Amino acid sequence: MTEVAITDAVDAYLQRKAVGDPDGSGAGAYASNAESILRRWADWLDRDHGLTSLFALEVEHMRAYAEELRRKTGRGEYTASTAGTYYAVVRAFLSWCVRGGILADNPAATDRAEAALPTADERPASDFWTARQRRELERYVRERALDTGRSMHERRGRLREYAMVAVLAHSTVRGSELFRVPDDDRRTGATWDDVDFYTGTIRVLGKSQRLEDVPLPARARTPLRRYRVVLDPPSNDWPLFPTAHAPSIAGRVRSVLRDRGYDNETIESLLEDATATELARERSIAPPAITTEGARSVLRRLCEGAGIDVDGDYLTPRGVRRDRSGASYRQEATESKPTLRASVLEQSIVVPDSRSTVVDAEPVEGDESTDTD
Repeated sequence: MTEVAITDAVDAYLQRKAVGDPDGSGAGAYASNAESILRRWADWLDRDHGLTSLFALEVEHMRAYAEELRRKTGRGEYTASTAGTYYAVVRAFLSWCVRGGILADNPAATDRAEAALPTADERPASDFWTARQRRELERYVRERALDTGRSMHERRGRLREYAMVAVLAHSTVRGSELFRVPDDDRRTGATWDDVDFYTGTIRVLGKSQRLEDVPLPARARTPLRRYRVVLDPPSNDWPLFPTAHAPSIAGRVRSVLRDRGYDNETIESLLEDATATELARERSIAPPAITTEGARSVLRRLCEGAGIDVDGDYLTPRGVRRDRSGASYRQEATESKPTLRASVLEQSIVVPDSRSTVVDAEPVEGDESTDTD
């Protein structure tokens, strides 16, 4: 029998779903949501197992995939329900292959493979931190951020940390929605274009794989606005929390300049005259956002500085977020794009005090030792 490439089978499946599947409703929307999941799965099989043929796929490969989802859940990148959804999409694709006579059996629909999936109670210990411990961390970063007896460079870094903690603590935004997930090309990190200060919302790619408008309470907005003043992003596509990982910034600068028609010699000449960070701002090239793991590193350092730990653990992005079941809401994003508008009542909070009126043009560089990409 002729070999069938996994990517070819995925293409056929998505095309079938996009035009409507008689087996179910809402097929077009399903295809859109499933595409990134299936393509990442296929890339993972090729990268980690050297597997490209559908006929070579075995139960052990699907168990390894379930274990990978479990590891990501343990690191706080996914929730258990998200991991379950990703696995279910792959399982549905393989079931379609069985129904079409391409495969004899579905290697994902076995107890051995599914037993490795994370369960709802497998959450990091930091999920169980108390409200008091969260308040201690927030008080620590707030006091550091409002200490005006610091250089603008250091103050910007501290305002960045305060904004990060405040948004996680006072909204329902998840770490994977706010920061970049390296192996998910749809989760590139929130940008300033996603923030609407006028309505008090932020637009994120939710667990549903759809864009959602999430409320930003005042206790999250105020630190975020203060941080934006000193960050002074040159464009709205700038990430809320850019990485400070110099090689990642340089890689992005080189890539964008090549796309703009610059040859390698010219690019290297430009980088000799300025740092990648300076060139990114000068040419309005948005750097990558900090990764979920980089954000965890920042929080680890902050918890150590505040003297907060539970049996040697630290507060993860998920742990910072409070239990807001029923207390907040999300809604599917509208077609209109959010803008950085401010109501008259809120404009006063974005004005820096007189001792900090000079805004340094350099972006945050305080986390090279902790940001990872």
